[in-house]
Amino acid sequence: MHDAIVVGAGVVGAAVADALTAEGASVLVIEAHFPASGATGAGMGHIVVMDDSPAQLALTALSRDIFDDISAELPPSCELDRCGTLWIASNDEELAVASRKAERCIAAGVAAGMLDATALADAEPNLRTGLAGAVHVPGDSVVYPPALCTFLLGRATSRGAQVIRDTPVLRIEPHAVVTRDGRHEADVIVNAAGLHAPQLTPGLPILPRRGHLVITDRHPGFCRHQLVELGYMRSAHTMTAESVAFNVQPRRTGQVLVGSARELTEDSSINRDIVARMLRRAAEFMPRIGELTAIRTWTGVRPATEDKLPLIGAWSAVAGLWIAAGHEGLGITTALGTARILVDLLHDRTPPIDARPFAAARVVAAAGT
Repeated sequence: MHDAIVVGAGVVGAAVADALTAEGASVLVIEAHFPASGATGAGMGHIVVMDDSPAQLALTALSRDIFDDISAELPPSCELDRCGTLWIASNDEELAVASRKAERCIAAGVAAGMLDATALADAEPNLRTGLAGAVHVPGDSVVYPPALCTFLLGRATSRGAQVIRDTPVLRIEPHAVVTRDGRHEADVIVNAAGLHAPQLTPGLPILPRRGHLVITDRHPGFCRHQLVELGYMRSAHTMTAESVAFNVQPRRTGQVLVGSARELTEDSSINRDIVARMLRRAAEFMPRIGELTAIRTWTGVRPATEDKLPLIGAWSAVAGLWIAAGHEGLGITTALGTARILVDLLHDRTPPIDARPFAAARVVAAAGT
């Protein structure tokens, strides 16, 4: 019998296994397919501070700090690039929004500063002229998600964790999970199954949101920072049927990754109309991006929640069950903070940030209300 069973070997499950084994727990990870086979492998890979809400700002800042603590240990395969993020303001109205964003970051202890139009053009020459400025968050990074997941799982297995692949969990029971191979018992069960978490824990308010990404051939220097329009906050992060926003990211390989689009669907096929809209939006900000050669387009279906906050904490309806799911497109960033909060709560310690906004129990409370 193990101390803990983690269901799901995406980046969140891997981070939880890593954190549990660091505390001396014996851990079994059960993955339906292979590590990073779901939303993790399809993700953009940004380690980014977001401030849709105070809770999101606290979690992303905490997670980024933890990531910085381990970054020196990352192997080259993780393709770490400390490129920083530029949140771009198209006009004076957005520039005022950008200034408030910078103030919120600074108040939370996150380094940020304002670039005027001239400084923005110097920082990113391939942006179109006429933009008003940007918020510069220099501490943000880009990483290759599957390799980060492999690294975290590798640390967990080096401490004795076991990983079972290609084995779907059929159901979760009190202090146990059932697979086709039998019943596995543990004091703690962590449902980190991402999009499939509600199938194992009915009642979890997780919705499927499909995202599209396009990657180009190698064009080193075309893009120097992660570039995001300020409208991304209300577009890609608003729970509507479809949304498109400008989000371009440099890769350590010299390639350029182009996003971002969201749709409320679990269909993983490519929507060519959405891709065309996404690329047109990118060209509005970077006119020369059409000169680059796109070599691959793919989708990922992300597990989203209505309030844009993940579910982290105990699920009282099933003895021994804890939830770590609902991270949507921020799972790469927030996995480490999620694991820290979960392990602290398991050990009756006070987490470094207020964990109440993420409590899985908030779902039950809302339903009762």
